[in-house]
Amino acid sequence: MRRGSQVAVALVCVILGMMVSLQFKVQQAMSSNPAFQRSEELARRLRDAEKERADLQQEVADLRGKLAEMAEGKNVIATLTDQLQAAQMMAGLTALEGPGVTVVMDDSKRPSLPGDDPNAFIIHDDDILSVVNELRAAGAEALSINGQRVISKTEIRCVGPTISVNGVRIAPPITITAIGDPQTLEAGLKTRGGIVDNLGLWGIEVTVKRGERLEVPAFGGSTIFRYAQAQKKGG
Repeated sequence: MRRGSQVAVALVCVILGMMVSLQFKVQQAMSSNPAFQRSEELARRLRDAEKERADLQQEVADLRGKLAEMAEGKNVIATLTDQLQAAQMMAGLTALEGPGVTVVMDDSKRPSLPGDDPNAFIIHDDDILSVVNELRAAGAEALSINGQRVISKTEIRCVGPTISVNGVRIAPPITITAIGDPQTLEAGLKTRGGIVDNLGLWGIEVTVKRGERLEVPAFGGSTIFRYAQAQKKGG
């Protein structure tokens, strides 16, 4: 029995050796076969293409993320730009155009009678201020007086025989340009017993003309605050 076992083991070893040799020859034959080589090359290219595709997909995902971040940043910048522009418009630092009215005021040409006060027949700073206030009350969004933009810091006062606006001396005729709804602005000035009627009692000429495209210049003076500052919250 021992000898039979040895013979069986030897036989198995011979068979295994033949199988290994056969497999080696098959692989050698396949590797030298052009068709097999092409299939191997195609498989390698396929693996490379799949890796390249995965890399490109990751790159596309990264770029989409960056684009989303850029879009969000652009939206923030656009919002801040709109807010800045609105603030500049409110502060009078931007030239504006739009519909509105042009008001021209001139001293009275009516000859004064004995005993009349000649100052009553000429335009004063109070008269201009009254017209400006009436236009503001009627919804004027932007105002200028003889080319001087009217803002919160604008002063209108008499300086001798002339009138000072933003530190610039002007003289009649006075031209006030107001941007807003033309009909409402004109109606506000021509209200019965209003500023136009009161000035007309002294012969002071006031004409109101509507316009569809009026221009109001930007404020050209200093906007620096020397003493005022924003209030700190929670202080």
